[in-house]
Amino acid sequence: MTDGKQPPFPLIRASEIEQLKETINVHQFNDKAIRHSRSLGDLAGLSQIGVHLVRLEPGDESTQFHFHHVDEEFIYILEGQGIAEIDDQEISVSRGDFMGFSRNSLPHNLRNPFDDDLVYLMGGSRSDIDICDYPRINRRMYRVDGKKTYVDLENLNDVPVKKN
Repeated sequence: MTDGKQPPFPLIRASEIEQLKETINVHQFNDKAIRHSRSLGDLAGLSQIGVHLVRLEPGDESTQFHFHHVDEEFIYILEGQGIAEIDDQEISVSRGDFMGFSRNSLPHNLRNPFDDDLVYLMGGSRSDIDICDYPRINRRMYRVDGKKTYVDLENLNDVPVKKN
């Protein structure tokens, strides 16, 4: 490296992960979406992929029902059980289940209506630009170089095409 800094060490021991303080993230469009997260990817120095150990307490959701136009994401259930909402289906998920959401995937969300915590590994790409649609609230969010803006879809207009 030219700046003389050492990259982070790529191995994070289980004992170190257990000692990491959880960050509480409340989704900007859903007050019931409260994730308790430990960012493993950041600690390992990953910049193009986010990897997080997430815990949902009983009654909480992971996010607002959504899909990404650019980013891809995955969820791998480690402990507990939850309900995955994928398109118009509600599907029970538990330890060992994996969900992968490609660009322009079916809209999705995860919730924990049960009495025990739901713990999962969540990850995905970190594109410089992404567009995320929230079909249940009729909203679109744009992320450009870390800055987020949104528009309610009824206020979205097509750019007129001029003919010569």
